[in-house]
Amino acid sequence: MREKIKIIQNLSGLTQTELATKLGVTFASLNRWVNDKAKPRKKIEEKLNLLYLEYSGEKQIPETELAAKKLIIFKKQKNCLNPMETILDSPDIYEKFQLTLTYNSNRIEGSTLSENETEDILFNNITLPNKTLTEQLEAKNHQTAIKYLFQHLSENKSVDEKLILKLHEILMNSIRQDAGIYRNHPVRILGSNVPTSNYLKIPELMKSLSKKLSTNKEDIISHITYVHYNFEQIHPFSDGNGRIGRLLIHAMLLKKNFPPAVIKQETKRLYITYLNAAQLKNNPYLLENFLCDAVMEGYKILERK
Repeated sequence: MREKIKIIQNLSGLTQTELATKLGVTFASLNRWVNDKAKPRKKIEEKLNLLYLEYSGEKQIPETELAAKKLIIFKKQKNCLNPMETILDSPDIYEKFQLTLTYNSNRIEGSTLSENETEDILFNNITLPNKTLTEQLEAKNHQTAIKYLFQHLSENKSVDEKLILKLHEILMNSIRQDAGIYRNHPVRILGSNVPTSNYLKIPELMKSLSKKLSTNKEDIISHITYVHYNFEQIHPFSDGNGRIGRLLIHAMLLKKNFPPAVIKQETKRLYITYLNAAQLKNNPYLLENFLCDAVMEGYKILERK
């Protein structure tokens, strides 16, 4: 049990205090299990086993659970026919999406900016002397990319390869010289053993993937999941692939009258685990289930909850 607890902590990033709270036990109890001075009760052991499966990407999502989540999302879609219009006509909702998507997406990629600091940069034009210029540029650029994306979609323009390159150009403006250009060298995904595509094949692979961006498939959540994990494995840019991949999720959802998906930075380890499970284990269901939860977070903003 001691080793399992350590694995859960390594995979989740939870401290002993946070893990104890999640299990509904005291820190002292958990500490005794970690030090092999006691064993947890059967119910707690079952909870630990479930957490292990969840954070290791080996959890099996019951078809009924995933189907139920999709049903809720599709019902909400029918009751909110034009999220894009609602966002652009509601300054508070529009700014909330700009802040939430920018803060979380950049934080997932290692930004140290707090949500309040991000808000100051985005809306109050404050320069923070204790933060790097690059981090602050990344925040402003991401906001600009979101604004561009929303305006682009409001004009009923296509989600295509040209849009992907434009978003990367905006995102990496004044940060990288290769902004808006596919990489011309090998890369590896930091902290992952997922192999990325040969850079010589990227133009061909992106053209093929771009053809799948506009679809009339009935299960749009499944389709967006497929596009996302394939885009991230292609890894077409030298930097910014995660943020562009998430902007692409928002674009595809909005095209089908769903809100953007809010992937919270607190769920980073689960997100990466499920992304890897789709790419390496041919198990996209964990990522689909995760995406459903992220769309529901988007509805909370849309509905001012």
